[in-house]
Amino acid sequence: MVDDFERMWSDLAPVGRSASSGGYFRQPFASAERELAAWFVEQAEARGLRLESDATGNVVAWWDAGAGAGVLTGSHLDSVLDGGAYDGPLGVVSALAAVDALRARGFAPQRPLGVSVFVEEEGSRFGLACLGSRLASGALTWSAAAGLRDRDGVALADVVEGGGPALLEGVGAFVELHVEQGRDLVDRDAPVGVASEIWPHGRYRFDFAGEANHAGTTRMADRRDPMLTYAMTALAANKQARLADQRATFGRLEVTPNGTNAVPSHVTAWLDARCSSEAALASLVDAVTRQAAERAGRDGTTLTVTPESVSGAVAFGLDLGLDVPVIPTAAGHDAGILAAAGIPTAMLFVRNPSGVSHSPAETAEPADCLAGVEALADVLERLAS
Repeated sequence: MVDDFERMWSDLAPVGRSASSGGYFRQPFASAERELAAWFVEQAEARGLRLESDATGNVVAWWDAGAGAGVLTGSHLDSVLDGGAYDGPLGVVSALAAVDALRARGFAPQRPLGVSVFVEEEGSRFGLACLGSRLASGALTWSAAAGLRDRDGVALADVVEGGGPALLEGVGAFVELHVEQGRDLVDRDAPVGVASEIWPHGRYRFDFAGEANHAGTTRMADRRDPMLTYAMTALAANKQARLADQRATFGRLEVTPNGTNAVPSHVTAWLDARCSSEAALASLVDAVTRQAAERAGRDGTTLTVTPESVSGAVAFGLDLGLDVPVIPTAAGHDAGILAAAGIPTAMLFVRNPSGVSHSPAETAEPADCLAGVEALADVLERLAS
C-alpha cells in the first residue's frame, strides 16, 4: 500500500504546478485537470475496474462485486486558483490505495464498490461549487447549468455536452476522505478524524454601480465611486463576521474600466459567507447588505446583491465505526451535496499540520496520509460486507 500511494502521489505532483508559487492551477476542463482525469482512467483500468461516466465529465470506477446498493468513495481533481496539492486529489488517491489495501487483505466485497471523481468541485472556473456532484445528484439540471460562463465568457455548454446517465442511481453510501482545512486534528494530536457536519454557506455577488470619471480632474465631492462603497462593504463583512464569530470573505473582485487613472463605473465583488446555522448565515448576509446599501446611498452609487449559490446545513449520519475525533467543517464538499440528495454520507479528515488550505502551504504528512488510507479501507470493508 505504501508503494502504491507514494507512486500515485508522485505521478500527480508535477501536474498543473506553478514554478513560481508552488501552487496548483487545475481548472476544470483545462489541460492540467484533463491530464489528471486521463491519469485516473489509466489507474482504474490497471486495476480492472469498470468505468462509468456522464456527459458532464463525472466518472466512477466500479469494483463490481456482490449485489445491492453500491458503496462509493472518492473526491475531485480540480483546484482553486494557486491552490494546494491535497484538496481533492488526496481523496482520489486514497480511494484507489484503499482498493489496493482491501485486495491485499483478500477482501471480497458483497456490494459494488466505486471510486468517484466529480468535476468542478471548487467552482474556480464556472463559479458554482460542487457543480459536477450537483448535476450527478439531480440537485441542478443541465438546462440551468449549461449557460454558466467562465471569466473569459465561455459557456459550460461550449465545453461539455452535459446530461448523460445518472451515475448515482443505486448508490447506498458515500464516504469522502479529505485533507483537513484547519487545525482541529493538530490540536487533538490525531492523524484522522470524522466530520459531524458542514456549516451552511453561500456565495453572493455584490454589484456596485457608479459613474466613470477622470481620476485627476474630478473633485472628490463630485464623485460617484463604487470602489468606496465596495471598500466599506468589505470592512463591514469582516466586522460583522468577527462580532458573530462566523466567516465572511470578499476574495474576488472585478473592476470596470479597471484603469489606474479612472474612477470606476462598476465594481463586482463576491462574498463567501459561512455560518454555524442557517439563521446565522441569513443574519450575517442581511447585516452586510444593509450596511452596503446605506453606504451606497451616501456615495451616490447603487447596489444589487445576487445569491449565486446557497447550501444549507448538512449533518453526516452514516456511522463509520471508528474511534477517532468527530469535528465540524465550514468547508463545502461533494459529500454535502450527496448527503442533501438523501444518500447516507460521511467524511474522513486527514491532519493538516499547517492548518492552511486553498494555498500552496496546504500539506499533510505521509504517515498521516497512510493512516487515512487504512481508516478508509476499514470503513469500506465494513460498509461493503
